[in-house]
Amino acid sequence: MSSLAPEELISIVTLIQKTAKQAWTPQNAAAKITVENQGIRQSTDGFDIEVFDKHSGSGGGVRFNPKLSREESAGFTPSDGDLRTEPIDALFITTKAHSTAPALSHLAPRLTSRSTVVLLQNGMGLYEDLVQRIFRNPESRPHFILASNTHGAWLKSAFHVVHAGIGDITFGIVPDSRKRDFETSMADESKPLYERSLVLDDITHPDDPSFDQYRSLRHTVAVLRSLDALGCKWSPITEVQLAMRKKLVVNAIVNPLTAVLGCRNGGLFKDESSQNMMRSVCEEAAAAFCAQIEADTQSWLDSLAPSWGRVPKELGADALEREVLRVTHVTRGNMSSMLSDIRKNNPTEIDFLNGYLVRLGEQYNIPMPVNRALVQLVKMRCSIPIDQTF
Repeated sequence: MSSLAPEELISIVTLIQKTAKQAWTPQNAAAKITVENQGIRQSTDGFDIEVFDKHSGSGGGVRFNPKLSREESAGFTPSDGDLRTEPIDALFITTKAHSTAPALSHLAPRLTSRSTVVLLQNGMGLYEDLVQRIFRNPESRPHFILASNTHGAWLKSAFHVVHAGIGDITFGIVPDSRKRDFETSMADESKPLYERSLVLDDITHPDDPSFDQYRSLRHTVAVLRSLDALGCKWSPITEVQLAMRKKLVVNAIVNPLTAVLGCRNGGLFKDESSQNMMRSVCEEAAAAFCAQIEADTQSWLDSLAPSWGRVPKELGADALEREVLRVTHVTRGNMSSMLSDIRKNNPTEIDFLNGYLVRLGEQYNIPMPVNRALVQLVKMRCSIPIDQTF
């Protein structure tokens, strides 16, 4: 990959926290992030910080002052100069799936059709939910980038992240409402398939009359592609959807089972019952994916030879089961995010994992009894306080 040109760089990075309490640290060093990997710590500072605040109004944020004490932060009344209402060029959403819509709803007045939103959540159906609830008008809707993230990380303390598992990030651009093709280079028949790749100029370039409309999207993709340490790869959106579906099934099995059973990932699939449960979820998901893909692409597929494989082999039940076992083995010592959420009495992402599969099954008349049962079991488990278990 070529190095970034100066115009590709995003120079100001702002961290947005829900409350001043979340942003404040005892060391008054909230503008510094520390990442720890295998005991080695690296810190980066120089960030601006904003917090949602009752004084800021819809869409606004308040510049956080880390020099204030916790008490001063809690009672702080911002001046007009502290309020932030300017448009956001690029917004990376790193909240849990169930918190994404409320966060974006607050920030929506600062997002325009020239903004770019990067979604990094677990599960599926989130983009569709945001389009229905918040960004209904395609003309004013920001650009969206969807990403499948397989890195493992957890918070050791505020602004101190432990990078526990090395993975990768596959991302792609949601198709443009204005019909611009961001993947033109992939259809270049003058090159063999293995030589084709996505290029920034397919998004826009300085001579493009619509450059300002797509500037933030190009810059955001350029920055993501530069993150070699995170294994970021820009891929066609169909490949991203494939990666997201595979990860969805892994999470829809490992997360609820570990959450209900109270075990680490490696405790699963040592008995016939958990293996049967895994198989059932894979079969239900494979059937739903098959119905969805065939419905979405029927007109295009009808023009192809009858021997064309309509559904990727990776989404078959056998392949999904192998992927679940592979990921579980690699992460056998890990505690799933859903088990962690339950132990902390936090909401879970079950509605965007098994809940998504249940809704997909309803849409295409595919029975989903096991996924439906897992949704109910997790919600039942969440209703029992952790200190009442024995």
